Amino acid sequence: MAILGAIIKRTFELRGRMPKMRRVNGVRQQQKVLKKLLSKAEFTAFGEQYNFSKILSDPNTLDAFRSSVPTHDYNSMYKNWWYRSLKGEKNVCWPKKIKYFALSSGTSESASKSIPVTADMIKAIVKTTTNQLTCQAKIDLPKEHFERKVLMVGGSTDLKYNGVYYEGDLSGITTGNVPFYAQNFSKPGKEISKQKDWEKKLEEITKNAPNWDIGIICGVPAWIQILFQRIIKEYNVNNIHDIWPNLKVYVHGGVSFAPYKKGFEKLLGQPLMYFDTYLASEGFVAFQDRPDAEGMRMVLDIGIFYEFVPFNDKNFDSDGVMVENPQVLNIGEVKEGEEYALLLSTCSGAWRYLIGDVVKFSNLKNYEIIITGRTKHFLSLCGEHLSQDNMNKAIELVSKELNIDVKEFTVTGISFEGMFAHHWYVGTDDKVDSKVFKQLLDNHLKELNDDYKVERIAALKDVIVDILPADTFYEFMRLKGKAGAQNKFPRVLKNKQLHEWKDYLVLNKLQA
Repeated sequence: MAILGAIIKRTFELRGRMPKMRRVNGVRQQQKVLKKLLSKAEFTAFGEQYNFSKILSDPNTLDAFRSSVPTHDYNSMYKNWWYRSLKGEKNVCWPKKIKYFALSSGTSESASKSIPVTADMIKAIVKTTTNQLTCQAKIDLPKEHFERKVLMVGGSTDLKYNGVYYEGDLSGITTGNVPFYAQNFSKPGKEISKQKDWEKKLEEITKNAPNWDIGIICGVPAWIQILFQRIIKEYNVNNIHDIWPNLKVYVHGGVSFAPYKKGFEKLLGQPLMYFDTYLASEGFVAFQDRPDAEGMRMVLDIGIFYEFVPFNDKNFDSDGVMVENPQVLNIGEVKEGEEYALLLSTCSGAWRYLIGDVVKFSNLKNYEIIITGRTKHFLSLCGEHLSQDNMNKAIELVSKELNIDVKEFTVTGISFEGMFAHHWYVGTDDKVDSKVFKQLLDNHLKELNDDYKVERIAALKDVIVDILPADTFYEFMRLKGKAGAQNKFPRVLKNKQLHEWKDYLVLNKLQA
């Protein structure tokens, strides 16, 4: 009998028995989080610069916070503050010395960013992860499920130490700090988790796959799909469930799963439950708490205070750069269906920090959001306002109509016949006519986006589609040193990344 599984499930069930959060509670939770953050950082260099003591004594803490502390992007936080922590200085933006920095290039820039990860943030991430697992106890899963292993396919836990701090992927930092009581349930284990070479890590996981009873798998969709394909090929089986018959849950994040879902499900022997997560280098923002939820419930009471900047022409320029004094809303002022760029203040010492993601509330009662794109990952050459959400949905619809597996895609805006065009690069190993794909894609985008439909009559003169082997995208990532773990291919290519991509295609004779 699965005695341990029954105990774990019962524990999660008891943890999950709490009153449903009401809207007013969400506002109060955020107020408490803000005051807690300000109190903890009151006597840091940042707190003294912006007089956190005075803000805390003000009857309206939020208004005082907004009027005293400016908004920041990565460059301003790094140049003015975080560089001091990187040199080993204590009490800069958060108490004590920062031991870990997460390396993150996001998907908009090629240069790596160093994001501070404090002990408080690691605790917050572990606590939120536990809460996410608690939600599975509410689902009709067998007790045995809670005794099976969790395969976390992430970055290396063998972090680089330069004498001052450790650096690496956030997944490597958090996996290396998994509580002792959870280590027996975690795979691939310490030795494989340390592996820095992504290809070797995949080889080791594939080699050991038949020895593990995996119930949950976590990771970025593209790389999990590659892992499944390798395992299936290595053992000459029909699907991944021939190796892991008890696999029930897939926890994904980083990118929209919709474009990958059709190809992913071809590798399964039985349906999975899918749970989306929003775990950024800056903190654990949200997670899907039930399989049928459209969005992810925001984490409002653990270590992050949120502000919302309406994503419009008043607050952002054509390149997605935020204006100096944008309109900013709190959790009690947002509306369903409207797009917002997120500002975070966190227990890692980010303050009114533009994370770069754009979200909208799908269910305001439950504080559920979906990620619609990034501030710099949209196309608006002539007012078409094409979001990443539009792109993902259109690719998903075309894939279904043509019964093909689109594993990757990206798009860029170009000058064309004195006006403009969108150039799409689509990665699939299935046979498809690019002209047919183009027509379907264009039609769906017109249905999804009225601005796009109007501009296709006017300034947006054409849509160009190049069909490429899927490995074209993966090899480009490998050459850039971004294979595996948290890395994902950018949905919109601009500037340096676009030039590098075009040079790569020409060099490999994939484009004239």
